[in-house]
Amino acid sequence: MATRLFSRSKISILASIVLQNLTKNPSKNFSFIAFKPKSPIVDFVAHEPVLGLRQYHDGRPRGSLWRGKKLIGKEALFVILGLKRFKDDEEKLQKFIKTHVLRLLKMDIVAVLIELERQEETILAVKIFDIIRKQDWYQPDVYIYKDLIIALARTGKMNEAMQVWESMRKEDLFPDSQTYTEVIRGFLKDGSPADAMNIYEDMIKSPDPPEELPFRILLKGLLPHPLLRSKVKKDFEELFPEKHAYDPPEEIFGKL
Repeated sequence: MATRLFSRSKISILASIVLQNLTKNPSKNFSFIAFKPKSPIVDFVAHEPVLGLRQYHDGRPRGSLWRGKKLIGKEALFVILGLKRFKDDEEKLQKFIKTHVLRLLKMDIVAVLIELERQEETILAVKIFDIIRKQDWYQPDVYIYKDLIIALARTGKMNEAMQVWESMRKEDLFPDSQTYTEVIRGFLKDGSPADAMNIYEDMIKSPDPPEELPFRILLKGLLPHPLLRSKVKKDFEELFPEKHAYDPPEEIFGKL
């Protein structure tokens, strides 16, 4: 109690001293309204650039977490989780597709396909692609085929990749150089050089001129098969006379 009384009396004494000084020296009064600092204060406006400089984001999230997944909607994310949950149970998977996948809008089901490919859930991606092909709004798109075939080849699903390949050709669509490259690489990793050569022959007959990369992959992957490699090397030298095909020393063939 004594401490509180002392503090209050101290505050009242200081206040009286300040009032006396202000009344004695009115010219030195401080007007907080009229106060102007020596250095000018720049009024920053959030949506306007300052001195022509761009204002960058400070790192805080701008929107909801749902919109952070490349603008995938809530329903699309829910479908992706459900497909992955029931992928080992065909009966539950088909029921989930009927009740949830078929009701998706065009952009959502395409987003589901792309995200499944990114997550390497390629078998589920093939199922979604089959559903997309049955929609009224579907039109053959070589880029949808390309992404799905490359995803299948990179995950070693070569049989499924060739089924999609055949569907693409039936719709009069042709793969590009990257698609040829990934499929050839996939067959070589799978230990199927004959299938890789079949894709190579199709690439040679393609209306688009072949690029150098698939030749390089074949020349490296066909080292244990010198007869097949010699044919690819001959074509490579004819198509790219300014390029050089590296031949490893003979002792390397003995180690393969």
